[in-house]
Amino acid sequence: MHAHSKQDELIYVLKGEPTLVTESRARPLAPGMCAGFPAGGEAHHLVNHTDKEVVFLEIGDRTTTDEVNYPNDDLQAVMGQDGHWQFMHKE
Repeated sequence: MHAHSKQDELIYVLKGEPTLVTESRARPLAPGMCAGFPAGGEAHHLVNHTDKEVVFLEIGDRTTTDEVNYPNDDLQAVMGQDGHWQFMHKE
């Protein structure tokens, strides 16, 4: 589970049937479906509960100073001015 502070994110399913899990619910997805995640929105992730391959596109940008929160883990990420992620503990 993760959420970006400044980067909007979009996924588009090409193959398989992943489950989109957010902080409020889970929803099955299928090829041709997409989901968008606004900056500062709910944390989310995809899970493959099937034995079939899942292929999807993840679209976003490299917004400088973006931060990523992982609400279920002691982890956060900050986008550096050089465009590289720096990972650290929340404390």
